[in-house]
Amino acid sequence: MKRLRNRLLLLYTFIACCSVRSKATDTLRHLSKDEFVSIVKTYHPTVRQAGIGVQKAKADILKTRGVFDPVAEGRLDRKTFDGKLYYSYFNPQITIPTWYGIDIKAGVEEVIGDRVTSEATLGKTSYVGIKFSSNSLLYDGRRAALQQARLFKEQSEAERRLIINDVMYDAFSSYWNWVREYRNYRIISEVIAVNEARLSFTRTEYEQGSRPAIDTTEALAQLQTFYVQQENAKLAYLNAGLSLSNYLWTEDNIPVYWNESIIPDTSELQEWTTPSLNNLLSLATSHPKIDALSSKISILEVDKKLKQQYFIPKLSLSANMLNKGYTTDFTPTQTFLENNHKIGATLNIPLFYRDAIGGYRMAKLKIAETELEQSNQLLQIENKVRSYYNEVLALQRQIDIYTEVYRNNQKLFHGEQFRFRNGESSLFILNSRENKMLETSLKLLELKMKLQKSYVGLLWAAGQLG
Repeated sequence: MKRLRNRLLLLYTFIACCSVRSKATDTLRHLSKDEFVSIVKTYHPTVRQAGIGVQKAKADILKTRGVFDPVAEGRLDRKTFDGKLYYSYFNPQITIPTWYGIDIKAGVEEVIGDRVTSEATLGKTSYVGIKFSSNSLLYDGRRAALQQARLFKEQSEAERRLIINDVMYDAFSSYWNWVREYRNYRIISEVIAVNEARLSFTRTEYEQGSRPAIDTTEALAQLQTFYVQQENAKLAYLNAGLSLSNYLWTEDNIPVYWNESIIPDTSELQEWTTPSLNNLLSLATSHPKIDALSSKISILEVDKKLKQQYFIPKLSLSANMLNKGYTTDFTPTQTFLENNHKIGATLNIPLFYRDAIGGYRMAKLKIAETELEQSNQLLQIENKVRSYYNEVLALQRQIDIYTEVYRNNQKLFHGEQFRFRNGESSLFILNSRENKMLETSLKLLELKMKLQKSYVGLLWAAGQLG
């Protein structure tokens, strides 16, 4: 990683220097595919934003865990009037929530005054007790919220991979389009160099009386046609470079503007080893979109489990053991439990359970709806994988055929060129051979770039670019 960071730092330094220079430089910097991928995955704003989504989910987990934090609280209620103390209630307390739906609490009370309520105990007392509801013992909203927060983190991680998968697909498409336009421009420039030499040779031959004047005109017309093609190719190359700039960013979130000093590393146009279709379909089952829907189903399962608790009659119970004074001696003897305690209970039973039934049915329907969506998405993903796989195989076969076509046209051109130099052929036939060779060369380049894009599309369809 340190070595990669150093390479990226050098690349950024070079690009930044090239971006501010006012005149062209003869120093060229090759931008390889791996360097480009590292830049996009590390610094592209959309990718970094997706990472922030995961961090937000982690923060939400921490926030949700707060419902299990012990809470210390105190209450002071005091009234004096006309020199008389009516009442003074002082009650500090600590409550400790537990995972099992039971709250443990302990505290002290001090009640003094001439007009306190009849149920209050005068003086100093201390207590320790518990509080719970019957429909919260097996499961409750606090546990559900924490489990859902953890599942939301898994879902946000899957969504992050999905975003990166889509961004990298677009980035690769832009990169290979840039490579294609560069190679196209270079091919035409090389052809121009050959035609400029041929024009010079034809003029020399004309001056020596070996060629008619019309041959120089034909050679010039061919060269001028290539000049026009070169200008169009250069325009396409420059625009492709500008499109590539959309994915070049620095660590400080500053866009990097491409210039002609940055050229692609064309040595990377290797043949791909296509994975088997079965392996790709197996990878598709763990596609980020499928994983995100799986997390959503798990979140809905938690909600359904919580809704089930609403069918249990709600019996809320609060029980405290009391002691005189501020003491911690709570030995639970029979006499102590019979005489020093405070108990409260509340029973709540809905007569029709319509709220519980409706909520539970809604939770089940949401799960069924998401499962159907997941099945549909999986089928679409598998069909995309198959489609790109077929396209890759077809392009590989076309490239094999066109490679032979190009070689044959190249042989015909070189043979015709040899005959032309020996005076056995016309310039018209030579130009025709050259145009056909150039046509097949550009077509072969287009097929190779399509193969690169299709292979990337195959990995994108299987969700493997994230």
